[in-house]
Amino acid sequence: MRKLKNEELPRLDIKAFKQAPKTPLVIILDDIRSLNNIGSIFRTSDAFLVEKIYLCGITATPPHKDIRKTALGATESVAWEHVEDCVALVGDLEQQGFTTIAIEQAENATMLQDYEVSKNQKYALIFGNEVKGVAQEVVDRCDDVIEIPQYGTKHSLNISVSVGVVVWNFWSKLQN
Repeated sequence: MRKLKNEELPRLDIKAFKQAPKTPLVIILDDIRSLNNIGSIFRTSDAFLVEKIYLCGITATPPHKDIRKTALGATESVAWEHVEDCVALVGDLEQQGFTTIAIEQAENATMLQDYEVSKNQKYALIFGNEVKGVAQEVVDRCDDVIEIPQYGTKHSLNISVSVGVVVWNFWSKLQN
């Protein structure tokens, strides 16, 4: 088995990416502190044709060298917008027909593997601060809460890993 070179990989250029049909997902990052996490989430969003990223509260915005370092150009391909108030954004997206989902550990949360995804629905996935998680007032406003199951000793995953796990799960379910 021969490892492929980058030039052998079928990839879209930025213009083709912007014109390509998108996965019916938007990512909301609320009060994310780490610029490296933000950049990594842009890169994951590019990989799975995420429609848009909303950067809320204190979440930094491009251009920034530390975001650029991990995004590797994905801030140029993936649409994004800064919105100060996450609760108001969740309400606006619900008015636009999105199902809003907090990714959080909460009472009566649905485990990720058990969440049923519909191809006819648009989803807004909300990820919160690295320490505090999704704010309770945002959780209260959401349609659903999904929890990523964990079986080890730690209480949570890094946010960029969480985004990758959840986006891949939704993307794969939408492909079937």
